[in-house]
Amino acid sequence: MAGTMPLLDTDAVLSHFSAAVLHGLAVPASTLTRVWVTRSSAGGGKLSPQLHVLKAPLRPEDITVADGYVTTSLARTVVDLARHAPPEYGLAAADLALRRGLPRESLEEQIDRWPRRPGNRRARYVVERADGRSESFGESWSRLVMCQLGIPLPTLQVNLTVGGSNYRSDFGWLDLGLLGEFDGRIKYAELLRPGQTAADVVMEEKGRQEDLLSFGWHMVRWGSRELSSPPTFGRRLELARKHAAERMTPAKLEALRRTLRA
Repeated sequence: MAGTMPLLDTDAVLSHFSAAVLHGLAVPASTLTRVWVTRSSAGGGKLSPQLHVLKAPLRPEDITVADGYVTTSLARTVVDLARHAPPEYGLAAADLALRRGLPRESLEEQIDRWPRRPGNRRARYVVERADGRSESFGESWSRLVMCQLGIPLPTLQVNLTVGGSNYRSDFGWLDLGLLGEFDGRIKYAELLRPGQTAADVVMEEKGRQEDLLSFGWHMVRWGSRELSSPPTFGRRLELARKHAAERMTPAKLEALRRTLRA
């Protein structure tokens, strides 16, 4: 990217997947082989193995500086990404933007301003379902597949106190006493404290799950492999929901609710 920018016209702005990287958004690895830029001036686009130039209007508020480069704004970048990328990347980007404090209306305005732009339907789909409480790509991807399968959406970031210890779970179907966790390599890496190994974190997670199960919560876990096969993921969730519902009683549900923290 650093070698390409000096060769471009001065009106070229890093956009789409290149801007997304600078804004800290997840992108498909296959998109990193090209630099993506947008030009607001006259002229056509350009596609080569190293460069993808698009022509589209850019307002002053659509342009910012990220990591020292002139790029499209966060709102413009998220919507451009949602138009062009697989929907799990669009939803993860929109989730992250909301978590950073960007109003949903800023994303909606980007879609409404250019109603005929290709990919707008996909972008609107993910923006409508974006939730700033989601804390990882895997969590966003999980919610997307749940939406596609018609599975009731859970509460996000469930905080609990069990046996004097505080816990948080990615997802919770609270009326069933069922907690859900996305497991991924990146997630475990983020949990590492100085001096810890990945095995230490896995053992902590195992002890945490045993505490929750012993109190009466049910747990279902999944990873990228299950999400890559939505029917498999759907069967796992529905079986867990069915088993949790069969074992739930009003007294047990009331006891579980007392463990919830705001």
